[in-house]
Formats: sequence, structure tokens, C-alpha cells
Amino acid sequence: MNYNQLGKSELKVSAIGFGCMSLGRDLPLNAQIIDRAIDLGINYFDTADLYDKGFNEETVGTLLGGKRGQVIIATKVGNQWRDDGSGWDWNPRKEYILSAADNSLRRLKTDYIDLYQLHGGTLEDPVDEVIEAFERLKQQGKIRYYGISSIRPNVIREYVRRSDIVSVMMQYSLFDRRPEESCLDLLLSNNIGVLARGSLAQGLLVNKPVKSYLTFNEKEVETAAKAVRFAGGERRSSTQTALRFVLQQPAVTAAVVGIRTLAQLEDAASTTSVPALTKAEISFLREAVKQNYYEQHR
Repeated sequence: MNYNQLGKSELKVSAIGFGCMSLGRDLPLNAQIIDRAIDLGINYFDTADLYDKGFNEETVGTLLGGKRGQVIIATKVGNQWRDDGSGWDWNPRKEYILSAADNSLRRLKTDYIDLYQLHGGTLEDPVDEVIEAFERLKQQGKIRYYGISSIRPNVIREYVRRSDIVSVMMQYSLFDRRPEESCLDLLLSNNIGVLARGSLAQGLLVNKPVKSYLTFNEKEVETAAKAVRFAGGERRSSTQTALRFVLQQPAVTAAVVGIRTLAQLEDAASTTSVPALTKAEISFLREAVKQNYYEQHR
């Protein structure tokens, strides 16, 4: 496993991160998968208070108990579940962030969160208030660093300009190269790490049944999946090829992958051990999938 410095922080995160939202409620299986992930060198585990109404954080806290010194725990805040459980509302207010952090710490069974992320964001948010909340949590020792999880270029620019974020989590894959237009260069030049999610495009680049995705129709999706298989050849699986495409982007610190089975884990975790994509292979993949661009929030 390779490890990369996350932006301006002192965190060295595994190039393959574990997206914990994929964990179900089979605790013995989850324990097997998490233990094996750590054995394979994965040290970054990403969850959110939104996932499964907080149960995902509880699961992560239970499974990582006794391993706290070996792992980096990241979670997110901003989506507040309604009391009746019917859904959630966006709440970026300072008071809510501060109280939500305490609840996450309790569920995660830890004294500190390594990376606390705003789970979204709009230009209508009280940005300075959000930043004040994160800075206070840092001063209190409840979080070590903070970042945002956003695909909106206009929101990302505001936090780059006004805050001390160390990371941005965003969707990035062969299918979704929108971040290449401006965000990746901006973050790289400001030493802010990119945590890429959705790098397998819901499995469509690997082995899931073909369906339309973003602006791509079924035929385009099928063509892209075939291109990934061809580029991998006998040297890499489709998963490893898709992840390599993302990880070889200089701005990307880690690809955070949703993992449900031990087989998926072994495949993804081996990505840094297989041959890197050549320039010719990268060009081939780029030509196989048309470039897309953000239409909103520019």
C-alpha cells in the first residue's frame, strides 16, 4: 500500500481509502472486512453522521475499537435528521456543527476525529460561521483537521480562499472528469488534498449491468467499460485500472472506495501493487469517454 500526505495536514493516508457507507448490518462480516483492510494497509476510514441515521458511525466505532492508533477516522456533518426520521435537512449553523461533533465522537467511541468534513455546502451558507465551528473544534482537540465534501466549484473556491481546509472530497472518475476543468489544479496549487469518491462509477466501470449514468447513455457506458477492460489487459483488473486512472492525477491523495465483500477488498487494495497506467493507456481511456463539465455551481 502507498501512503500520501493529505494536503497541509500531518495525516499520511492510504492511497485506497475505505468508504464505510457500504457496510451493512452484518457485524461479523463487517469485522472480517475491516480487519483484513487494516492487514492490507488501509488506514483511512470514511463515514458520516448521515449514514444509516448514525448507525454507520456506531459500527465504525465498534469495529475500530482497540485499533485507534492504527487508523485515520473521517466523518461528516451538515445533514440533520428530522425527529420523525422522515428525512434530513441541511443545517450548516455553528451551534449544530458543535453539537453534532459531540454526538459523532460518542458514536465513534473516540476522543477525537482525524478529519471532520462539511457534508455539502452552498454559497448561501454562513461560511464564516461554519469555519468558526471547525476552528473551535480544533482548539478543543475534538478534531485534528477539517475539510469539505463538495462537487461545487464555486463553494470549493470560497473555502480555499477563506478557510484552512486540508482536503476536499469530490466525485471523480473516468466518467466524471468535471473536476479537471478547474478544481484539481486549484486544490493542487493550494496544497489541499483531493479524496476521490465514486471512482468506479457505481460499479459501471467494473462489472455492474449497463445503465445510463450522468450524461452518458447505455451505449456510451458499455463502450467505456470495454475500454477499461482492454486497457487493463492481463496486468490489471477493471477495478485497478479505473482506480489507477484516478490515483495518477497529481491532485488526488486517495481514492475512497465502497467495499462490501472480501473479494472487492482484495481487488481494490492491490491497486498500488499493479503496473501504473502508461501515457498511451491514459490517452486511450480519455479518448474512449467524452469530457463532461459542470453545468451549475461554476
